[in-house]
Amino acid sequence: MKTIVIALGGNALLQRGEILSAENQYKNIELMSETINKLAKEYRVVLVHGNGPQVGLLALQNLSYQSVPAYPLDILVAESQGMIGYMMMQKINQNHPEQAITTVMTRVSVDINDEAFSDPSKFIGPIYDEADKEELITKYQWTFKQDGKHYRRVVPSPIPKKIIDIEAVRLLLDKGHIVICGGGGGIPVNNLNNEFIGSEAVIDKDLTAALISRELNAEHFVILTEADAIYKNWGTPEQAAIREATPEELAPMAVADGAMGPKIMAVSDFVNATGQQAHIGALQNIQQVIEGQSGTLIYKS
Repeated sequence: MKTIVIALGGNALLQRGEILSAENQYKNIELMSETINKLAKEYRVVLVHGNGPQVGLLALQNLSYQSVPAYPLDILVAESQGMIGYMMMQKINQNHPEQAITTVMTRVSVDINDEAFSDPSKFIGPIYDEADKEELITKYQWTFKQDGKHYRRVVPSPIPKKIIDIEAVRLLLDKGHIVICGGGGGIPVNNLNNEFIGSEAVIDKDLTAALISRELNAEHFVILTEADAIYKNWGTPEQAAIREATPEELAPMAVADGAMGPKIMAVSDFVNATGQQAHIGALQNIQQVIEGQSGTLIYKS
């Protein structure tokens, strides 16, 4: 049976501007639950989810009770893996309780000397206006970057080097489980003298999903997000969806911009390394994206 790895964006699970509520997240997860169950009859299914909005909310909640020192980001990422994994398991099993599904707490090794630690770029949390941004900078010394017309907090996003818990994923797939892993890009750890130490970062989940895809020798890699495709000339009157492209054609757009750039980097890495095809498209079009009828198909030239 072939393996498919599906990367779900944090904003695909929670639409931009929606309240960060459990109800809204369940609603968005339900959009894809039946399709996931259908895919599990044809493929070994691996789900990797983002956590940008969710880990940002946990960080805010983390700071609100000041009688206890704030927990570091690696622990908040672990919390988001458990939270989102549980919600996905609930909805996927809702009408198919016989389908085995497991969330794997997934540690991912990163380089302590990665340049990302000196140049934060990963968006987390909700959007803010100018006044709120300045207040939070003063209060918490956070770093912000512009996200559309608003601002969001950014944190370091180092390159994933190794999926430490990949063997657990393989074992579960062999037993017929749908596996949720690499949530939020994985729990970032540094390997210091053969000891794994948590790191203050949030890894890009698409790059982690591409690494998981390669380590599992997956035949299919799909990134689902709020955008329905990759666009050229985005935000201009000339914008147009790209329906098919090679990694070489997309190379100018493969930049660490905290938006579509890392997704293009991820699918390009996968296609170049494996020769297999990859897809980027919208969560609500999941079946059509996988079948190549929607979104952007990336193939090796």
